[in-house]
Amino acid sequence: MVSISNHVPYGTSLSLRLHNPFLRYFLPLIERVRVSSGRKRRVLLPLFSSYVFFCGDEQDRLAAIKTNRLCRAIKVADQEKFLSELVNIERALLAKAKLDFYPFVAVGRRCRITAGYFEGVEGTVIHNNNTARIILEVSILGQGASMEVSADLLEPVD
Repeated sequence: MVSISNHVPYGTSLSLRLHNPFLRYFLPLIERVRVSSGRKRRVLLPLFSSYVFFCGDEQDRLAAIKTNRLCRAIKVADQEKFLSELVNIERALLAKAKLDFYPFVAVGRRCRITAGYFEGVEGTVIHNNNTARIILEVSILGQGASMEVSADLLEPVD
């Protein structure tokens, strides 16, 4: 698995797909409402601006770089951890959870969600009142996505 920093956030996944239709990639997109010329429009934006993730070998990495849409590839040392972090984000997106970009490494208590669709998902809780925000981190980027979750569904991870 490789994280790619790209020049052009839109169209990167398309250029990767056109170059190699068998290349597996992940470009997490979030829906937002934008007002333009007095009209509300729903747009899809990359959750991690300027990053797309793909799984491939050295040949695939070189081919992706040669599309001239990418500026560098970041090799991932801990593949298992990285994949579990991306799976957590994909689960949240598939469940239509309201995700917000979180641009920092989270500081707080590490917790696990104990019930519901997100049972087993781990993250860092950044504040805790009746509802809490849990940060789903992508550690290699030093960034993450935050989502609201009921504090009753959280247990500390030792």
